[in-house]
Amino acid sequence: MTPFGSFLQTWRKTRRYSQLHLAGEAGVSARHLSFLGAGRAQPSREMVERLGEALALPLGARNQLLSYAGFAARYSGYPWDADEMAPIRAAVAYMLHRHAPSPALALDRLWTVVRLNAPAEALYAHLGVGVGDSLRDLMVSEMMPDRVENWPQVAHQAAHQLWNESAAQGGVPDLDRAAAHLAQQARHSVELGEAGLGPVTPTIYRYGDLRLSLFSTLSHFSTPRDAMLEDFKLELYFPADAGTKEALHAFAAAGPGVESETEQDCRQGKTGGRGERLTPPSQP
Repeated sequence: MTPFGSFLQTWRKTRRYSQLHLAGEAGVSARHLSFLGAGRAQPSREMVERLGEALALPLGARNQLLSYAGFAARYSGYPWDADEMAPIRAAVAYMLHRHAPSPALALDRLWTVVRLNAPAEALYAHLGVGVGDSLRDLMVSEMMPDRVENWPQVAHQAAHQLWNESAAQGGVPDLDRAAAHLAQQARHSVELGEAGLGPVTPTIYRYGDLRLSLFSTLSHFSTPRDAMLEDFKLELYFPADAGTKEALHAFAAAGPGVESETEQDCRQGKTGGRGERLTPPSQP
């Protein structure tokens, strides 16, 4: 089997498609599809695109499929600081800045922190995480069970999130390893029961006497044509109870402090305005 055929077969199995089903989705005969996989026929660029569309491949995987077929990649993968990404950076800075006094951050496909607003900086500073660090590594660290009151339930939800993201990308070992670790830590979550839980599972942080209960949403760009941007996400936190809401507003009202990179972007004219630094809680 050719590299093209092997790659195609891997994704076909990932999507749980039979060869006949994939042939029907791509509008090609099963016989011709078999010939393409075995190297007995050469796929056209159009055929590669049709197969990528039928399998709902991520943009990076479509580039690989094109490469194996002997064609140039179609989808870019600009670095975050490239000139072409300037409108994206401005949009991200605006959304993170405007979300204060609640924490918000931008993450790449492996859950590496790309940007944070000031409340998120304050929240994660006590966990040793800033721009360039990995939330994936934080989730599997030994400190989380001590810092998060309801860690088994949070770990359970996080494991499923990482597994789902890995599956959508065709299998990402780093995400799978983290998910397996979290699933192991969550083994007692069923025993804790589901009584009293609301519509979402909040993360309940403990900093000494301070208790912050936060739930989050994940937002993605709706029309990505860039391989890096396709898996880029914003995680926006919201207070899950009145006490947390009051605490976040109280910190913001305490006064401005050192600007985050996101706030600097806003002040320099990309989005306008200046944010206030969330005063970090004291160490427990």
